[in-house]
Amino acid sequence: MGRVEFVALMAMLGGVVAYSIDAMLPALPQIGAELSPDAINRAQLVVTSFVFGMGIGTFFVGPFSDAFGRKPVILAGAAIYALATLLALLAPSLELLVLARILQGLGVSAARIVSMAIIRDLYAGREMARLMSFVTMVFTLVPAIAPLIGSGIIAIAGWRGVFASFLIFAAIYSLWMSLRLREPLRLEDRCPFHPASLRQAVKEVLSDRVVLMSITVQTLCFAALFASLSSIQQIMGDSYDRAAQFPYWFAMIALIAGGASLMNAALVMHFGMRQLISTALSAQILLCLLALVLFQTNLSSGMGFAVYIAWQASVFSMVSLTLGNLTSLAMEPLGHIAGMAASVISGLSTVGSVLLAVPIGLSFDGTPLPLILGVLGCMCLGRILMLRLAAREKLAEEG
Repeated sequence: MGRVEFVALMAMLGGVVAYSIDAMLPALPQIGAELSPDAINRAQLVVTSFVFGMGIGTFFVGPFSDAFGRKPVILAGAAIYALATLLALLAPSLELLVLARILQGLGVSAARIVSMAIIRDLYAGREMARLMSFVTMVFTLVPAIAPLIGSGIIAIAGWRGVFASFLIFAAIYSLWMSLRLREPLRLEDRCPFHPASLRQAVKEVLSDRVVLMSITVQTLCFAALFASLSSIQQIMGDSYDRAAQFPYWFAMIALIAGGASLMNAALVMHFGMRQLISTALSAQILLCLLALVLFQTNLSSGMGFAVYIAWQASVFSMVSLTLGNLTSLAMEPLGHIAGMAASVISGLSTVGSVLLAVPIGLSFDGTPLPLILGVLGCMCLGRILMLRLAAREKLAEEG
């Protein structure tokens, strides 16, 4: 497999996560009306439950891939994802649908995490960060078409029809990987799975200050992303009466974010991961403050929707400029336990981000202000941690 095809396959493995989230966004009003008419906001749990299941699964799929190989674990995850999709397709209640989404997340975690381990098997340093940027670009570009596809499917077959497309997606990447990707983890490099090994990996990850701070900042950036995703349809539909146009505005935002990923792939080789992360967080803090001033002082009167769209695009762009770099920064000293490290890092950051994103999303009050305040808080904490990381590394160099 050549590099272009390799990047495309890794990007598709990441893209299935984005598609599984974003294709559902246009369906949230119908799901709420049908399965939770007394509490429409609870339909957001269809998004966050998927992410939660994915976070739980990431703790295990990396170690399993270290023991049994990368490909078998991804294929087993695809099977779980497909079975959970069938359960969601038939779910008669919101509670059962949420359960199915958690199981979907568990299955898809293999594609997300083991693909990172595969990249780390074959690349390191800034070249790894560059490849991660391309994968992140797809993660942000898939949303440009996912809601449009979801809307089209819903118009033809209702919201349950979206789950049929998930089955097709899983079949494509499973077949592609089975036929074209050579197993990257040699038999002699595999490590038997033991719970004690997982505990040791967690201990090693958490004992490294650079890795720990990277995970925490990644958690905060993911929280901003998932809170935005769970709220964006309601804000556009309820706050600005743009529900019918939602897929098109979302596509524009995603394309802008994809451009930021391309920019990151070019800039990271020159400026490094830390500088780009810090710059993106600082810029997002300023843009959040500007948006708050415009909304609170009515300076955005008549332009509220434009201000919101510009701000939301900046959040997605910040994600493009940080997540791939933060993952690479955390993984860099842990190449000897790449699969285990990818699991621990992604598991902690994903589960932690959901715990932050759910209350931010459910605080929706008919305006974007709770979301902006939540994102601002996450960005301020992230920037403080990056400053502490820079100070610690400076002291280490001087010592």
